[in-house]
Amino acid sequence: MRDLRRNGLRDKLYNRPRRQWIMRVGVVTRGKYGERLIETIKERTDFEVVSIEIPQALPEFIEDPEEFLDGLGLDPEFFSSELIITYSLHPDITPEIATRAGKGGAEAVIVPGGIGRAGSVPELQKIADSYGIYIEVDEICCTLDPCGIEAVDSFAEKLGRPLLEVEVEDGRITRAEVLRGSPCGSTWHVAKDIVGVRLEDAPPRAGLLCQMYPCRAVRGGEGGIHTSGDLHKAAMERALGLESELKIPEQSRPIKIRGRDPP
Repeated sequence: MRDLRRNGLRDKLYNRPRRQWIMRVGVVTRGKYGERLIETIKERTDFEVVSIEIPQALPEFIEDPEEFLDGLGLDPEFFSSELIITYSLHPDITPEIATRAGKGGAEAVIVPGGIGRAGSVPELQKIADSYGIYIEVDEICCTLDPCGIEAVDSFAEKLGRPLLEVEVEDGRITRAEVLRGSPCGSTWHVAKDIVGVRLEDAPPRAGLLCQMYPCRAVRGGEGGIHTSGDLHKAAMERALGLESELKIPEQSRPIKIRGRDPP
Protein backbone atom coordinates (compact mmCIF):
# COMPACT_ATOMS: atom_id res chain seq x y z
CA MET A 1 0.00 0.00 0.00
CA ARG A 2 1.39 3.36 -1.01
CA ASP A 3 1.09 6.28 1.39
CA LEU A 4 1.60 9.84 0.14
CA ARG A 5 2.60 11.97 3.10
CA ARG A 6 1.25 15.47 2.45
CA ASN A 7 2.12 18.12 4.99
CA GLY A 8 0.28 21.16 3.62
CA LEU A 9 3.52 22.86 2.63
CA ARG A 10 2.89 22.63 -1.11
CA ASP A 11 -0.27 24.73 -0.83
CA LYS A 12 1.47 27.33 1.34
CA LEU A 13 4.37 27.63 -1.08
CA TYR A 14 2.51 27.68 -4.38
CA ASN A 15 -0.62 29.66 -3.48
CA ARG A 16 1.15 32.89 -2.55
CA PRO A 17 0.99 35.91 -4.92
CA ARG A 18 3.54 35.70 -7.74
CA ARG A 19 5.69 38.40 -9.29
CA GLN A 20 4.55 39.45 -12.74
CA TRP A 21 8.14 39.50 -14.04
CA ILE A 22 11.25 37.35 -13.74
CA MET A 23 13.31 38.35 -10.73
CA ARG A 24 17.01 38.96 -11.20
CA VAL A 25 19.35 37.58 -8.56
CA GLY A 26 22.88 38.94 -8.36
CA VAL A 27 25.55 36.69 -6.86
CA VAL A 28 28.94 37.93 -5.68
CA THR A 29 31.38 35.02 -5.91
CA ARG A 30 34.78 34.59 -4.28
CA GLY A 31 36.77 31.58 -5.36
CA LYS A 32 34.54 28.49 -5.16
CA TYR A 33 32.01 30.21 -2.93
CA GLY A 34 28.84 31.15 -4.77
CA GLU A 35 29.38 28.81 -7.72
CA ARG A 36 26.95 26.14 -6.50
CA LEU A 37 24.30 28.76 -5.82
CA ILE A 38 24.53 29.99 -9.40
CA GLU A 39 24.22 26.41 -10.68
CA THR A 40 21.20 25.74 -8.46
CA ILE A 41 19.43 28.94 -9.52
CA LYS A 42 19.93 28.03 -13.19
CA GLU A 43 18.85 24.40 -12.76
CA ARG A 44 16.02 24.72 -10.24
CA THR A 45 14.39 28.13 -10.75
CA ASP A 46 13.23 30.52 -13.44
CA PHE A 47 15.13 33.47 -11.92
CA GLU A 48 17.61 35.40 -14.00
CA VAL A 49 21.05 35.20 -12.41
CA VAL A 50 24.02 37.51 -12.93
CA SER A 51 27.33 37.50 -11.11
CA ILE A 52 30.48 39.43 -10.34
CA GLU A 53 33.70 38.03 -8.93
CA ILE A 54 35.76 39.20 -5.96
CA PRO A 55 39.39 38.02 -5.81
CA GLN A 56 39.85 34.91 -3.69
CA ALA A 57 43.00 36.31 -2.07
CA LEU A 58 42.22 39.51 -0.17
CA PRO A 59 44.18 41.52 2.40
CA GLU A 60 43.01 40.94 5.96
CA PHE A 61 42.30 44.68 6.27
CA ILE A 62 41.14 46.92 3.42
CA GLU A 63 41.39 50.56 4.42
CA ASP A 64 39.27 51.96 1.58
CA PRO A 65 36.76 49.32 0.37
CA GLU A 66 35.12 51.78 -2.03
CA GLU A 67 38.41 52.46 -3.80
CA PHE A 68 39.22 48.74 -3.78
CA LEU A 69 35.96 47.78 -5.49
CA ASP A 70 36.29 50.66 -7.94
CA GLY A 71 39.59 49.12 -8.99
CA LEU A 72 37.89 45.85 -9.90
CA GLY A 73 35.82 47.48 -12.65
CA LEU A 74 32.57 45.89 -11.53
CA ASP A 75 29.48 46.38 -13.69
CA PRO A 76 27.28 48.93 -11.86
CA GLU A 77 24.16 47.38 -13.45
CA PHE A 78 24.75 44.31 -11.27
CA PHE A 79 23.73 46.26 -8.18
CA SER A 80 20.27 46.97 -9.54
CA SER A 81 19.31 43.28 -9.17
CA GLU A 82 16.24 42.86 -6.96
CA LEU A 83 18.12 40.44 -4.69
CA ILE A 84 21.87 40.30 -4.13
CA ILE A 85 23.60 37.38 -2.40
CA THR A 86 27.20 38.13 -1.57
CA TYR A 87 29.89 35.58 -0.83
CA SER A 88 32.47 38.35 -0.40
CA LEU A 89 33.23 36.85 3.06
CA HIS A 90 35.14 39.93 4.19
CA PRO A 91 34.09 42.41 6.90
CA ASP A 92 35.39 45.42 4.95
CA ILE A 93 34.10 44.46 1.49
CA THR A 94 30.62 43.22 2.46
CA PRO A 95 29.29 46.55 3.82
CA GLU A 96 30.48 48.28 0.64
CA ILE A 97 28.64 45.66 -1.44
CA ALA A 98 25.50 46.35 0.61
CA THR A 99 25.94 50.11 0.13
CA ARG A 100 26.19 49.72 -3.64
CA ALA A 101 23.14 47.46 -3.61
CA GLY A 102 21.23 50.15 -1.74
CA LYS A 103 22.31 52.83 -4.20
CA GLY A 104 21.43 50.54 -7.12
CA GLY A 105 17.89 49.98 -5.92
CA ALA A 106 18.12 46.35 -4.73
CA GLU A 107 15.36 45.24 -2.38
CA ALA A 108 17.53 42.96 -0.25
CA VAL A 109 21.03 41.64 0.37
CA ILE A 110 21.70 38.18 1.79
CA VAL A 111 25.12 37.64 3.36
CA PRO A 112 26.15 34.00 3.92
CA GLY A 113 29.11 33.18 6.15
CA GLY A 114 28.07 34.73 9.46
CA ILE A 115 28.48 38.14 11.01
CA GLY A 116 32.21 37.75 11.56
CA ARG A 117 32.77 38.08 7.80
CA ALA A 118 29.93 40.51 7.15
CA GLY A 119 31.00 43.59 9.11
CA SER A 120 29.07 44.70 12.20
CA VAL A 121 25.35 44.86 12.88
CA PRO A 122 25.42 48.65 13.63
CA GLU A 123 27.25 49.32 10.35
CA LEU A 124 24.82 47.18 8.35
CA GLN A 125 21.84 48.72 10.15
CA LYS A 126 23.06 52.18 9.15
CA ILE A 127 23.26 51.06 5.51
CA ALA A 128 19.81 49.47 5.69
CA ASP A 129 18.34 52.66 7.15
CA SER A 130 20.05 54.89 4.60
CA TYR A 131 18.62 53.05 1.60
CA GLY A 132 15.53 51.31 2.98
CA ILE A 133 17.06 47.94 2.11
CA TYR A 134 16.71 44.60 3.91
CA ILE A 135 19.94 42.84 4.90
CA GLU A 136 20.06 39.30 6.24
CA VAL A 137 23.22 37.67 7.57
CA ASP A 138 23.10 33.87 7.53
CA GLU A 139 25.78 31.52 8.75
CA ILE A 140 24.37 28.99 6.28
CA CYS A 141 21.89 29.65 3.48
CA CYS A 142 19.65 26.70 4.36
CA THR A 143 18.20 28.70 7.28
CA LEU A 144 16.62 31.18 4.84
CA ASP A 145 12.86 31.65 5.32
CA PRO A 146 10.31 34.13 3.95
CA CYS A 147 10.53 37.41 5.85
CA GLY A 148 7.90 39.71 4.29
CA ILE A 149 10.32 41.26 1.78
CA GLU A 150 9.07 40.42 -1.72
CA ALA A 151 12.46 39.63 -3.27
CA VAL A 152 13.46 37.36 -0.39
CA ASP A 153 10.05 35.70 -0.24
CA SER A 154 10.11 34.95 -3.98
CA PHE A 155 13.57 33.43 -3.66
CA ALA A 156 12.70 31.51 -0.46
CA GLU A 157 9.67 29.98 -2.17
CA LYS A 158 12.15 27.81 -4.07
CA LEU A 159 15.48 27.99 -2.26
CA GLY A 160 16.20 28.18 1.47
CA ARG A 161 15.22 26.09 4.47
CA PRO A 162 14.61 22.58 3.07
CA LEU A 163 11.05 21.24 2.69
CA LEU A 164 10.26 17.74 1.45
CA GLU A 165 7.27 15.65 0.50
CA VAL A 166 7.54 11.85 0.46
CA GLU A 167 5.72 8.71 -0.59
CA VAL A 168 6.16 5.55 1.47
CA GLU A 169 5.34 1.89 0.88
CA ASP A 170 5.96 -1.12 3.11
CA GLY A 171 7.84 0.97 5.63
CA ARG A 172 10.28 2.54 3.17
CA ILE A 173 10.64 5.81 1.28
CA THR A 174 9.62 5.21 -2.35
CA ARG A 175 9.78 8.79 -3.57
CA ALA A 176 10.93 12.15 -2.22
CA GLU A 177 10.13 15.50 -3.81
CA VAL A 178 11.88 18.74 -2.97
CA LEU A 179 9.38 21.53 -2.34
CA ARG A 180 12.13 23.93 -1.32
CA GLY A 181 15.82 23.11 -1.48
CA SER A 182 18.98 24.46 0.02
CA PRO A 183 20.69 27.03 -2.24
CA CYS A 184 23.76 24.80 -2.61
CA GLY A 185 21.62 22.01 -4.09
CA SER A 186 22.18 19.42 -1.34
CA THR A 187 18.45 18.82 -0.75
CA TRP A 188 18.07 17.29 -4.22
CA HIS A 189 20.99 14.99 -3.40
CA VAL A 190 19.15 13.95 -0.23
CA ALA A 191 15.87 13.35 -2.11
CA LYS A 192 17.57 11.12 -4.68
CA ASP A 193 19.52 8.95 -2.25
CA ILE A 194 16.87 8.66 0.48
CA VAL A 195 14.70 6.40 -1.71
CA GLY A 196 14.60 2.86 -0.32
CA VAL A 197 15.54 3.89 3.23
CA ARG A 198 13.39 2.57 6.08
CA LEU A 199 11.13 5.19 7.67
CA GLU A 200 12.78 5.00 11.09
CA ASP A 201 16.18 5.58 9.50
CA ALA A 202 15.11 8.29 7.05
CA PRO A 203 15.48 11.44 9.24
CA PRO A 204 19.06 10.80 10.44
CA ARG A 205 19.99 9.51 6.99
CA ALA A 206 18.72 12.75 5.42
CA GLY A 207 20.98 14.75 7.72
CA LEU A 208 23.97 12.58 6.86
CA LEU A 209 23.32 12.72 3.12
CA CYS A 210 23.28 16.52 3.27
CA GLN A 211 26.71 16.53 4.88
CA MET A 212 28.02 14.02 2.32
CA TYR A 213 27.06 16.31 -0.59
CA PRO A 214 29.63 17.58 0.52
CA CYS A 215 28.34 20.56 2.45
CA ARG A 216 30.74 23.53 2.42
CA ALA A 217 29.49 24.94 5.71
CA VAL A 218 31.97 25.42 8.54
CA ARG A 219 33.04 22.27 10.36
CA GLY A 220 33.93 21.90 14.03
CA GLY A 221 31.84 22.92 17.02
CA GLU A 222 28.18 23.81 16.92
CA GLY A 223 26.50 25.32 13.90
CA GLY A 224 27.77 25.16 10.33
CA ILE A 225 27.60 21.72 8.77
CA HIS A 226 25.88 20.31 11.86
CA THR A 227 23.01 22.78 11.53
CA SER A 228 22.72 21.95 7.81
CA GLY A 229 22.37 18.28 8.69
CA ASP A 230 19.87 19.00 11.45
CA LEU A 231 17.72 21.10 9.09
CA HIS A 232 17.52 18.24 6.59
CA LYS A 233 16.78 15.76 9.36
CA ALA A 234 13.94 18.03 10.53
CA ALA A 235 12.65 18.40 6.97
CA MET A 236 12.36 14.63 6.67
CA GLU A 237 10.67 14.36 10.07
CA ARG A 238 8.15 16.97 9.01
CA ALA A 239 7.55 15.21 5.69
CA LEU A 240 6.78 12.01 7.60
CA GLY A 241 4.40 13.82 9.95
CA LEU A 242 6.72 13.42 12.93
CA GLU A 243 7.48 15.98 15.61
CA SER A 244 10.88 17.58 15.32
CA GLU A 245 13.12 18.73 18.15
CA LEU A 246 15.18 21.01 15.92
CA LYS A 247 17.17 23.58 17.86
CA ILE A 248 19.24 26.03 15.85
CA PRO A 249 22.33 27.21 17.76
CA GLU A 250 22.84 30.91 18.29
CA GLN A 251 25.59 31.31 15.69
CA SER A 252 23.38 29.74 13.00
CA ARG A 253 20.36 31.95 13.60
CA PRO A 254 19.80 34.53 10.86
CA ILE A 255 20.37 38.19 11.69
CA LYS A 256 17.56 40.13 10.02
CA ILE A 257 18.24 43.84 9.55
CA ARG A 258 15.31 45.90 8.34
CA GLY A 259 15.94 49.42 7.12
CA ARG A 260 13.67 52.38 7.67
CA ASP A 261 11.90 53.77 4.66
CA PRO A 262 14.13 56.56 3.30
CA PRO A 263 12.72 60.09 3.65
